[in-house]
Amino acid sequence: MALSRSGKWALGILGALFILFIIFWVFIILFISRVDDTTRIGRGDNVAVVEINGVITDSEKVVRQIKRYRDNRNVYAIVLRVDSPGGGVAASQEIYEEVKKTVENGKPIVVSMGAVAASGGYYVSLPASSIVANPGTITGSVGVISQFFHIEELFDKLGIDVTTIKSGRFKDSGSSFREMEEFEKSYWQDLMDDVYEQFVTAVASARAFDLDRAYELAEGRIYTGRQAYEIGLIDTLGTYEDAIRIAADLGGIVGDPDIIRERPRRTFWESFFTSIVGDYSDIKDAYLKLPAVQYRMPEPNK
Repeated sequence: MALSRSGKWALGILGALFILFIIFWVFIILFISRVDDTTRIGRGDNVAVVEINGVITDSEKVVRQIKRYRDNRNVYAIVLRVDSPGGGVAASQEIYEEVKKTVENGKPIVVSMGAVAASGGYYVSLPASSIVANPGTITGSVGVISQFFHIEELFDKLGIDVTTIKSGRFKDSGSSFREMEEFEKSYWQDLMDDVYEQFVTAVASARAFDLDRAYELAEGRIYTGRQAYEIGLIDTLGTYEDAIRIAADLGGIVGDPDIIRERPRRTFWESFFTSIVGDYSDIKDAYLKLPAVQYRMPEPNK
């Protein structure tokens, strides 16, 4: 049935209003998605939470947050929530130094260990004012690892050959296209031993162990939170909420603190496409940035 002229006008007005409604909400979402990525810090008794999740490939985000909260007088303490099997040596050491500097400057940092806080995840925890773990947390794994793929046999089967031009006999050491020679294995072992010594020294200093005791515990073993508490690798057993309370007490807060943390900032389109296809950027970046020498707990069956 054909619409009258007035009906067409009404339908057109409704369509225009609908389009304006959609445009309005798109602009609102775009504005919200561009708002600063941090929870606003009020003037109350604030405890800030900084999270380390997954493999440690980069220190920039965590270091930036710790510095920001250290310099803010309305933040009285920081909880560092660690759920990581470790990662790059340099990135772990940079976070370690920032935690140490913050504690030395008088602002307490309490580590709350999640399911796993091992190797580099344990290393970054060492300078904290207090380390809290659940009884079932996996921690420890004090050691260094470097692994190399060898694919020369696969290339032979595929008829692929690789020619390497180099200067210096160590320049392609660790290449996937050939096996290591003995002098190279010795070279890499010396490098591992040096980085391992740095880790053990940090454990001995932070946990008030002598070096012999530190080396005894630092054989790459993993421990449950309860075992780690019994041998002195952590300070107390407890939950994330317990860590918040301890941080508040160390910060001189009476009563329940206000909890603040950063939230990731996304544009509207990032949020839109992420909701459809998922966020694979973190996975991609982790593999691209994965360092050769790591404070990392080895994965099972590898």
